[in-house]
Amino acid sequence: MGSAIWAVAELADGAPTRLSLELATLARTLAEAMGAEATTVLVAPGAAAAAPALAQHGPGVLAVDTAASEGLAVAAVVSARVATLAAERGPAWILCGASPDGKDVAGQLAALLDWPVLVNGAAVRWQDGAPLVEMSIFGGRLVTESRPTASPAIIVVRPGAIAAEEAPEPGPIEAVEVAPGRELPAVRIVERVAEAAAAASIEEARIIVAGGRGVGGPEGFAVIEDLADALGGAVGATRAVVDAGWISYSQQIGQTGKIVKPALYVACGISGAIQHKVGMQTSGTIVAINRDPDAPIVEFADLVVIGDLFEIAPRLAAAVRARKA
Repeated sequence: MGSAIWAVAELADGAPTRLSLELATLARTLAEAMGAEATTVLVAPGAAAAAPALAQHGPGVLAVDTAASEGLAVAAVVSARVATLAAERGPAWILCGASPDGKDVAGQLAALLDWPVLVNGAAVRWQDGAPLVEMSIFGGRLVTESRPTASPAIIVVRPGAIAAEEAPEPGPIEAVEVAPGRELPAVRIVERVAEAAAAASIEEARIIVAGGRGVGGPEGFAVIEDLADALGGAVGATRAVVDAGWISYSQQIGQTGKIVKPALYVACGISGAIQHKVGMQTSGTIVAINRDPDAPIVEFADLVVIGDLFEIAPRLAAAVRARKA
């Protein structure tokens, strides 16, 4: 078994997801620390066309173009081909993203390759000859550090574990054809339920304005949306307001929602309970607008404004628009 480290990438609308770019960056930095090679593996329709964007982040790219798998679960198509490549080329470590498809791919790879898995990695670094994986447990109340006892192994990494950064020079691209060494039982998608998504994706947003119970009700989100529009950002929310039906689940941030890492996170009327903190604590700058000076979010926010969000947020939006004019 070799010492290379692989990252398994995904596409959305024909382009690599931000999580995939983060994994490529992480694979490169770990490979530099361990003195080995990093490779990003992309299995998807249009893989060759999307490969240059991944290569900009440093690792070489193995691009496996596949036919559109309408009606079939994506993970089965990807995992069968990645497993074949891994058996042929022998990487020591495989990184998968903690997206819905990425988790499925990791589970199927573990079964196909008979490799162990470490899941829910919030940070990964190279230490003492192996990846050291930081994981939060008990709703983020404790942080543990674990490492695989031996290689090869699979590590599932959460979004925001590392910032995606381009490398000084792009990695090489190799287009390969791979037939799955083992056909998995076909898992067919028999029904799709479409939900109206947020106007802007919170996973990809550089700026997020999020609302909690303090917005008072669904009509209160008009203020949040206006501030997000002024800042050019996306709207997020806590689980409590999603459960109350004030806003859609696609905008939920936290332990049971999305993990985000924007450059700016504006928390309006959010107490900052640990379940929400888990989803946004790696944001670049955290600004909290809250009436309660003793709210938990005050302890970890970079800037706290104590006051009524319905007075402060509109003034802030107006000030931002005035500066743009």
